[in-house]
Amino acid sequence: MSEPRRPPRVWVVDSHRSGEKTQLRALAQALGWPFEIKTLRYRRFETRTTLLRGSDLRGIDPAHSDPLTPPWPDLLLSMGMRNEPVARWVRAQSGGRTRLVFLGRLWSDPAHFDLVITTPQYRVPDRPNVLRNALPLHPLGPATLTRAAARWAPALAHLPRPYLTVNIGGPSGPYAFGPRAAGRLVRDTLALARQRGGAILVSSSARTPRCAIDAFAAQDAVPMQLYRWTPDDPDNPYLGFLALADEVIVTADSISMLSEAHATGKPVHMFDTGAGGLGMRRDMALARGGAEAARALARHDRDRPDIAPGALAYRALMRWGWKHLSRDISRMHLRLVRSGRMVWLGDPLPAPQHTPPPDDMARALARIADLMGVTPPGARRGDTALSPP
Repeated sequence: MSEPRRPPRVWVVDSHRSGEKTQLRALAQALGWPFEIKTLRYRRFETRTTLLRGSDLRGIDPAHSDPLTPPWPDLLLSMGMRNEPVARWVRAQSGGRTRLVFLGRLWSDPAHFDLVITTPQYRVPDRPNVLRNALPLHPLGPATLTRAAARWAPALAHLPRPYLTVNIGGPSGPYAFGPRAAGRLVRDTLALARQRGGAILVSSSARTPRCAIDAFAAQDAVPMQLYRWTPDDPDNPYLGFLALADEVIVTADSISMLSEAHATGKPVHMFDTGAGGLGMRRDMALARGGAEAARALARHDRDRPDIAPGALAYRALMRWGWKHLSRDISRMHLRLVRSGRMVWLGDPLPAPQHTPPPDDMARALARIADLMGVTPPGARRGDTALSPP
């Protein structure tokens, strides 16, 4: 009798960004194989290796990083520009045996990796080994939502249904988020809440400006449960608010929160943190090729945008800089609206979809199964735990 084949040895070379950590852990957990997380400390000014598409460890501080030593992994999952040369170095040390799966945006050509799983906002070239998903990977599934709903339902039972959950992000790339955006978000949320006749469940995140959560705290026109984000809070109700929502409003700066809202299966409204000529809806119209429509949106939007030098600089980089250095989330917004997955806050909801959209995690697991020559056990289970943002 032959011995059972051992599961692949999996490393997760971690990212320093929380949203990227969530995606990597979601994929590793969904695979169902044992995995080891490698946390690295980066040298502050080392860019030579990355810029030259190197394959070494010059960009990390080995003394303050987890050891990268044999036995080498069969599969390495990672994300982030600084981890690209590290991943290639590990594969070289393994004699080419380690398979590299990279998520998100790349600095180098996809040919340096076995599989690249990306989303529309990143300008990754088309290649046979590039998988384009609609939304970032996440671990939010029916079992997680059911547990969260059971936990938080008693605490919210005093509020009238339906529940309109509001998840607030913050400034991101070319989009500022200040008092004007906060005021519009409250105004448009209350208008929808009055129309529905229910309550709002408001949750902030690490990036949320204080003016936004303060603006909600000051309103008393609609019944509300409000949560101010606190680091490492075990009582963060983010999951409960999502699980119990009848509809969800998400600031459209956060692709991760949009992805998690979509996973609930509830109607999702995206809030444009910009306005006029600096609005997300205008940028989406430009991405679609509708220059005249974009100009019309800018002309007729009477709301004034928040202005931030950093956001304006990022916008200039998107327009005139090297495309690898920026992301264009208007491409994501365009795809979400075109597919009927989401609408802009203030627009009517689309008709219910009779055919569910493709399962992004299932597509990723299938491609990794092909790559490794074995079906991951997680492909047959598919629900893991999610930590609040």
